[in-house]
Amino acid sequence: MKDPHKTLLVQNLSKTYSNGTKALKNINLTIPKGMFGLLGPNGAGKSSLMRTIATLQEPDCGSIMLGDMDVLQQKEGMRRVLGYLPQEFGVYPNISAEEMLGHFAVLKGISNSRERKEAVEALLQQTNLYEVRKKNLGGYSGGMKQRFGIAQALLGNPQLIIVDEPTAGLDPAERNRFHNLLSEISENIIVILSTHIVEDVTDLCRNFAIINRGEVLLEGDPLQVIDSIDGRIWRKFIRKNELEEHRLRYKVISSRLYAGQTIIHVYSEARPGQDFEAVAPVLEDVYFSKIYEASSLQQEVSAMS
Repeated sequence: MKDPHKTLLVQNLSKTYSNGTKALKNINLTIPKGMFGLLGPNGAGKSSLMRTIATLQEPDCGSIMLGDMDVLQQKEGMRRVLGYLPQEFGVYPNISAEEMLGHFAVLKGISNSRERKEAVEALLQQTNLYEVRKKNLGGYSGGMKQRFGIAQALLGNPQLIIVDEPTAGLDPAERNRFHNLLSEISENIIVILSTHIVEDVTDLCRNFAIINRGEVLLEGDPLQVIDSIDGRIWRKFIRKNELEEHRLRYKVISSRLYAGQTIIHVYSEARPGQDFEAVAPVLEDVYFSKIYEASSLQQEVSAMS
């Protein structure tokens, strides 16, 4: 049974912006301790949901509970137990990581200088930045800046950490370092990883949700949802100029170039044709099939209206 004191419960959450954009449409999620992946294309509503959970904006309706804390009513209480690494965060280029983290620690309420020094040193060690603690942040690589972002998010022993698109732009080595750090952090607290990179969710998360156009399309265990479409994903190599024809005839959920050829993945209960071969599904197939399904439904609704 999930520990209720380590669960974030989002219920019936909706948000429409002043320009008419429906960013969130009746979102319901149960997020336990550990790493939770929030997967969706750019503009799906992921950042709107993260900002609402982080008390940076008000929803139109709905509730958010962290254990027995009413997040929307106890914003200050939530901010004390929250670590947040937004997609875009600035750093002062002419100040060292050690100094900057010290300033953030003061803002987090760590007023005792000895405690503050110990906390800063421990976090710099944990994020593998201790050796470059005196270096100005302007000289940090992208991966080092992201690890510094996690260090500031970890100040004050948060119960919940939100990271929004954290590995965008990182090279493979930095991405692996960052993954290992997130995995270590999520052993004892809730970490929400918002991303459009399917591999990040496959590698890291025990639970995840797919969000698109402000709606939750699927929630579950990545391995279980992959198993649920086993035997329904089919692959075929085609010429690029045949793609449109195949899209008209089959449920083409994805296509990509490989060695100058186009590979399509088709969702079908049975073999679509003799020149298709069955492939073992991956989370990307689940993701694209759900996006395809939602898009097709939207087109049907639009056609009827």
